[in-house]
Amino acid sequence: MSGAIETESRRETMATVAKQMDNYLEAYRELRGLGRPEPEWMKNLRDEAWELFREQGFPTTHNEDWRFTSVAPLARTRFRRAGHAMVGAEQIEAYRIEGSACRLVFVNGRFAPAISDARNLPAGLEICSLARALDCGMAGCAPDGIEQQLGGYADVHRDVFVALNTALWEDGAYLRIRRGAAIEQPVHLLYVTADGGEATMTHPRTLVIVEDAGQVAVVEDYVSLGEGAAMCNSVTELIAGQDAAVSHYLVERENLASFNLSTLRAELERGARLASHSMLLGGGLVRNNVHPVLAGEGAECLINGLFVGEGRQHLDNYLLVEHAKPHGSSRQFYNGILDEQAHGVFHGRVVVHLDAQKTDAKQTNRNLLLSDDARIDTKPQLEIHADDVKCTHGATIGQIEEEPLFYLRSRGLDEVAARNLLLYAFAAECLDRMHEAPARAFAEALIRERLLQLARRKHGAARLERQDENPRNWEEVG
Repeated sequence: MSGAIETESRRETMATVAKQMDNYLEAYRELRGLGRPEPEWMKNLRDEAWELFREQGFPTTHNEDWRFTSVAPLARTRFRRAGHAMVGAEQIEAYRIEGSACRLVFVNGRFAPAISDARNLPAGLEICSLARALDCGMAGCAPDGIEQQLGGYADVHRDVFVALNTALWEDGAYLRIRRGAAIEQPVHLLYVTADGGEATMTHPRTLVIVEDAGQVAVVEDYVSLGEGAAMCNSVTELIAGQDAAVSHYLVERENLASFNLSTLRAELERGARLASHSMLLGGGLVRNNVHPVLAGEGAECLINGLFVGEGRQHLDNYLLVEHAKPHGSSRQFYNGILDEQAHGVFHGRVVVHLDAQKTDAKQTNRNLLLSDDARIDTKPQLEIHADDVKCTHGATIGQIEEEPLFYLRSRGLDEVAARNLLLYAFAAECLDRMHEAPARAFAEALIRERLLQLARRKHGAARLERQDENPRNWEEVG
């Protein structure tokens, strides 16, 4: 009898999985049915990725890399391929970065040239939509090495969402920084999801190639227009040549009905330096994957992040740093601020391979929990196969202490201002590691606004709680 029940349960599970795949299969067929010309190697890459996604399905919490994050709410939602949407320049004006070198805007996963700005590009910067770069390939003038670079680093076998992106991406950004070029202003890539009245999905793809001794800062900015449910599943491949210096900023500030899954896969050659800055400020369920490989001797990597959550937000940070060659250096610093029933995750893993002697790696996660119901799962992890290394890791969890809050109140600050100041002091540690002035000013303004919202909401909740505890006094005051 138990065997029959188990068989029936398995059938129900298989039927559910099949139903989940229907809308993705529909999107895949729609994409292939568009008849857009692509190189044969790209078609083969898509087909392989689709088969891997179809075979594996969505990860569960039995997968160690997804132990703290259930994607069941995402799997249950029937997303449709996002349609075209008309977005005017005035609608995205508030998202401008002052002092940027250029801005490419993508609406529902498609390049929007009318509201982009790629005029007067600095010398050494080549930029266009990724779909256009592939079109050039069909015309026989493909950008240098795009066939070897696109899909050459993000592993479709390791991550099912990378496979899904590879199968379904329609557009994204292509950047190349020529040898020795120093781009002083940040490049702004704005990915907009416009509410179409139903749950939609987009799969932006970005390819950044920085040649030897090149320098650039790239800001990937994900925003929502409207309050509708949407999934944004993005993949960025970043290749830093010898002695290149790259700063990458991920800003996630979508609405609370959004599912955002992002993957940054970076390859660092000899002497290359990467600074990865992540700010998770919105979204309902967010997964931020950062995976740099220090493939050249003396490469350096900084992974710096801040995540701020409230309500029932779920913000997951999965970091994997691979040291493959000697004399590499990596630093991971992530700070989390969580209120109400928000759930944060920090899973930081450093792998030091056998040949990576003289590696210097440090990993730190610090968290503030502003309510009894907020939760953080933190798992710093070292995997060391070399014997001459210096590696440390640690994590802390705490709350805002009443003593400094009381001190600030006694100096004339109201409760909102005092709480906001303490939150900002905690978050400013991340800002201190950002060195590009326009990008840092942009990040600071966003963080200040987000923390002020949190402090005001916290103050309002405290007032209601005091009112509930002593209703008579409030009636008498009224």
